[in-house]
Amino acid sequence: MFHTIIVAGNIGRDPEMRYTPAGTPVTSFSLATSRQYSNTQGQSVKETIWFRITCWSKLAEYANNYLKKGNKVLVEGRLVPDPNTGGPRIWTRNDGTQSASFEINAVTIRSLASRSDGEGTGSASGSYPEYNDAAIDEDEIPF
Repeated sequence: MFHTIIVAGNIGRDPEMRYTPAGTPVTSFSLATSRQYSNTQGQSVKETIWFRITCWSKLAEYANNYLKKGNKVLVEGRLVPDPNTGGPRIWTRNDGTQSASFEINAVTIRSLASRSDGEGTGSASGSYPEYNDAAIDEDEIPF
């Protein structure tokens, strides 16, 4: 069995890299996806869903070196369910309201910024490559 999820949005905070006890790099960042629509009463509704993205090994190093808060990126990976519920991780905010956290282990990260987005800002937007941690040798595909 196999599943994959693809989300595109804006990075909500700078990536944070750390290391496992075995020395494997791990980088995490938040990603906001948004949509706007009109409800049945004709009112405009804005909806934002936040994802927590985790990258491992070389992809973690790539994310830490090239990604910054505000960058537009496309992330492909797999959903990580809460081990207790099998769904999103449920937590309580400081104000007492319930919230859910959707977590993704990234396999591919692709910049969605154009080269002109980074002009004059000193950022690396649009100047960094896509990174795919799941490079597969075609000889290994079973069909």
